Amino acid sequence: MASTSASEKPSVSNVEENRSRLCSEFAGITGADSAVAQCYLVENQWEMQKAMNSFFEADLEKVFEEDMSDSESSSKRKRQKMEEKPPAECIDLTGDSPVSTRKPSEEDDHKLSLISWNVDGLDTDNIIERARGLCSYLALYTPDVVFLQELIPSYVLYLKKRAVSYLLIEGGEEGYFTGIMLKKSRVKFVESEIVTFPTTQMMRNLLVAQVTFKGQKLCLMTSHLESCKAQAGERMKQLRVAMQRMREAPDDVTVLFGGDTNLRDTEVAKVGLPPQVSDVWERLGKQEHCRYTWDTKANNNKALPYVSRCRFDRVYIRPATKEGAPRLAPDHMALLGLEKLDCGRFTSDHWGIYCSFIAA
Repeated sequence: MASTSASEKPSVSNVEENRSRLCSEFAGITGADSAVAQCYLVENQWEMQKAMNSFFEADLEKVFEEDMSDSESSSKRKRQKMEEKPPAECIDLTGDSPVSTRKPSEEDDHKLSLISWNVDGLDTDNIIERARGLCSYLALYTPDVVFLQELIPSYVLYLKKRAVSYLLIEGGEEGYFTGIMLKKSRVKFVESEIVTFPTTQMMRNLLVAQVTFKGQKLCLMTSHLESCKAQAGERMKQLRVAMQRMREAPDDVTVLFGGDTNLRDTEVAKVGLPPQVSDVWERLGKQEHCRYTWDTKANNNKALPYVSRCRFDRVYIRPATKEGAPRLAPDHMALLGLEKLDCGRFTSDHWGIYCSFIAA
């Protein structure tokens, strides 16, 4: 039997050189120092991917646990600090992946993409894995605009730390609230406001952001309308506020409103949609596979003793109506979050909505 020569065996110097390189790569990606890098790599038998996963899991736990144990004032200071400038160790988990670095076609480049998702931040079970799940979808789809509902302060801190290619506008500071994320390289922020719902009993409001996209003026609005069947009256009042905003927007502005509306079709019929305002799902042909965004038959994050299938999450559009003004039209819709995460749960108890829009 042939023997292995000494030259074919990895030398001590080669092993050391390889491990030194791995430490440098780990530190470069995570922002950790060399001692921390070595610690995680040793614990994971020098397997880079396992070491990275271990590092980020520990980092996520720190982000959530610190915020949940902080006082209200401390949380505000953290958010203000992160708004000023992302820390150097922030790793953008939502940047374009290597497989999507090809130059998009001119048509794709001028499409506007949007995700709307109730992330169920009030459910803190597996929240670390579920927050990472959201960022995985942001990385995969790289949406220009993201509407989020049921955010909590710790979720916001995580997104600001791990989705640094986005500007995050918050619809509140306490309890749970909505948010709008804007892809900084594609969408230019102008201003925002929070419109209060004076008779809400569930801390609900309307978050509005004025932006520009490829020379087009957009008004972006998201909300989490009053929940539960018994609150239909309040929910319809809130819908009227949103529809009034859509109707009164300048005629050179395209308005997009979406979120967890909790609406039933009969309620929408009673309120009525203003001229030019349309339901994106209906405009795209009422595709059955996109109908139910709340589906306890398929989604078991909530252990409910009954089956409920509803189209709670919706997106509405009112294109610009001024002659010659750029305008958008619905192009595509899909549901997100249909796959279980490694923890055995879904990213949220709601499916997310992905929409794209093209120049009309």
